[in-house]
Amino acid sequence: MMEILVTAGYIVVCVLLFSLAIAIHEFGHFIVALKLGLRVERFSIGFGPAIWKKTYKGVEYRLSWIPLGGYVSIPDVDPEGTKAIEGETGAKSQEKIPAWKEILVAAAGPAMNLVLAVVLAVLLALVPGAHFGELPAVVGQVLDDGPAAQGGLQAGDRVLAVGGHPVATWTEMVTEVQLTDGRATPFRVARADEDVTLSITPSQDEASGVYYILALSETDGAARCAMWMPARNPLKQLAFDAKQIFRVLKGLVTPREMKATGKALGGPVLIAEQIYASVRRDVWDGLGFLRFLNVNLAVLNLLPIPVLDGGLILFALIALVFRRRVPEKCVAAVSTAFMYLLLGLMAIIIYRDVVRSWNRHAREVPAARETAPAPSESETDHATENSDENR
Repeated sequence: MMEILVTAGYIVVCVLLFSLAIAIHEFGHFIVALKLGLRVERFSIGFGPAIWKKTYKGVEYRLSWIPLGGYVSIPDVDPEGTKAIEGETGAKSQEKIPAWKEILVAAAGPAMNLVLAVVLAVLLALVPGAHFGELPAVVGQVLDDGPAAQGGLQAGDRVLAVGGHPVATWTEMVTEVQLTDGRATPFRVARADEDVTLSITPSQDEASGVYYILALSETDGAARCAMWMPARNPLKQLAFDAKQIFRVLKGLVTPREMKATGKALGGPVLIAEQIYASVRRDVWDGLGFLRFLNVNLAVLNLLPIPVLDGGLILFALIALVFRRRVPEKCVAAVSTAFMYLLLGLMAIIIYRDVVRSWNRHAREVPAARETAPAPSESETDHATENSDENR
């Protein structure tokens, strides 16, 4: 019973953290619109029908059923686009506000995500109990008969590049392995005084879809640190976050890496699992992941895609440069098309994440049962000793 209550508590914390990332983003749009004297109709966390709503000073605040984001309804900025999000039609035509105001309102959401990320990075840097560190891309052990062993990788090798992409840390190496899509890939390594290039074909775990080469890193004090906790320096934390998201974006537009990058993408289910695992392991790791998530949300929302903030900025920039606005009917049509496209992609990602999670847990539970028999007296006597050796 106590374990159930503890788990429920962690889930509540995870929901609050995820909601904070969404709420701070929408608050950015909201507060800047109010400061500019614009009309705000609705502030919503989530999409679809409302679970709860209340109107205060002309603004409807609501929590909605689909927790995949949120929005602020600001008719002066995007009358047709906002209606498209809610599935409504027939927004009244009106005189548009200056394009520079639209840009400020649209950019305020990602800006607030970055502000929260900076605050979290500084906070984590000041917490003595937070663990930081990165493992160098140095091989500590190569497991027998694995892809690394078959490709000739040896203990002590320092991996310099994977598939032509330079790597300096173990995390960077693992990221590049995920983007190989299981192809034979050149690994450039430093071995003693030599520069050696090996060909390694990663294998894939069927349950999780993760690629691996069965090599272990050299371990030190950084071994217990989360991958998104690279350094105590706040600037290095934020640089890591930005580097990771831009590496994924690069993979999405690189023909050779598109397929593998698409497979590696995760949605709300994966994010929820990551937050939950982080918070359970260490509350500071959980805040570190929230920092990482906020930088990702800021960058992704600035992409020039209709429905996203970057799309609004793009339409406003067109108005500034060409002194003519894109017709509202065109904005509505494009926004609606991209809305359905993004929702479709999100549905696919969520389905894939659920299947992966189910397969992983279905495999882990029987394995745990098989490997956890009732201990005999002799096993109990050696439990502590074996535990120390495994660490």
